[in-house]
Amino acid sequence: MKILVRDFLKKESSSGLILMTVTIIALIFSNTFLSQFYTTFLHTKIEFRVGDFLEISKPLILWVNDGLMAIFFLMIGLEIKRELILGHLSSFSNVIFPLIAAIGGMVFPALIFFIFNYGDDFALRGWAIPTATDIAFALGVLSLLGKRVPTSLKVFLMALAIFDDLGAILIIAFFYTAELSLNSLFFATICIAILFLFNRLKIPYLSLYALVGFILWICVLKTGVHATLTGIILAFTIPLHVINERRKRVSPIKTLEHFIHNWVAYFILPVFAFVNAGIDLRTLSVSDMNNSVTYGIVLGLFIGKQLGVFTFVYISVKLGITKLPINVTWRQIYGVSVLTGIGFTMSLFINSLAYVDSSIFSYTDKVAILIGSFMSGILGYLILLNTGKRIIIIHKLFHF
Repeated sequence: MKILVRDFLKKESSSGLILMTVTIIALIFSNTFLSQFYTTFLHTKIEFRVGDFLEISKPLILWVNDGLMAIFFLMIGLEIKRELILGHLSSFSNVIFPLIAAIGGMVFPALIFFIFNYGDDFALRGWAIPTATDIAFALGVLSLLGKRVPTSLKVFLMALAIFDDLGAILIIAFFYTAELSLNSLFFATICIAILFLFNRLKIPYLSLYALVGFILWICVLKTGVHATLTGIILAFTIPLHVINERRKRVSPIKTLEHFIHNWVAYFILPVFAFVNAGIDLRTLSVSDMNNSVTYGIVLGLFIGKQLGVFTFVYISVKLGITKLPINVTWRQIYGVSVLTGIGFTMSLFINSLAYVDSSIFSYTDKVAILIGSFMSGILGYLILLNTGKRIIIIHKLFHF
């Protein structure tokens, strides 16, 4: 189990570094002579057609946000299910600490955003933007600290991010769903029933789950519910263990997770960052940034996340509800609380649902996400770096 966790952390951290690079490349494309090519590329129409029966026509950016991100949420769903059954979230004592932290990290940012945008119904659609945490970026920052931070702190951040993602999924399902198509919903329900039947029969063939999952994605896309939720539904119907035709006990969840993990970490998330982080800053002025949405996002990520996570955790420990992880100090908990303000890809994703056209705010909503995430990453790194140096010095003194 320790090897699996270490391998996961390593992959996520390296993915975070790639995301940083891709973001810079996207900004270069959108702010140089390549901007026209970049814009045309994002809005290239791609059509999927099956005779006169089915037609899906979307620009490239929506194929990424609705299609590729469904695979990302499939991986998130697989991780959540595995951790709940076998992993660090399989016992109540391990669940409650990161769960309380995640709740605080969603409540405070949403409250700050609400305060700044109260009275503006359209702006308030973005209340969930600062509630998200980008696990790849956050673990990428932790990876730069090496042995200065204990493994238990990394596991805490990973578990917190899992609950944070679960919260984002519920938010998308309940608050960012368009008008429902009952016909498509009926066919989607049939697909879900088939998937649960596969689960009950312990069918080991992932190809069958993939086929029905693809049909389910089309149905959900047509219902008006955001199609990325298909990934979560599919993940929870795949069995943890089955007996295959060779009479051997195998794990479809682990097999699928292992197969798609690198695709998500090194292709899907970088592509998502590239198509969503390219903001034209050439015409942006300081006065453009002076709006309630910008303040709500920046302060929600940078102040709300750290305040919410740390406050909720501190109160829960003082009340005896939870305990600090082994070898973890309050200063380190605060450092990680600050890192949760790195919303980046998840915040950009929710932003794309809340405000379909960011030009309404002169793209300051996206700039605000980058500013809040950058500030949280820098401050969190400096706090944990200083803490890590003290730990290393003490360790050397006692082992002299």
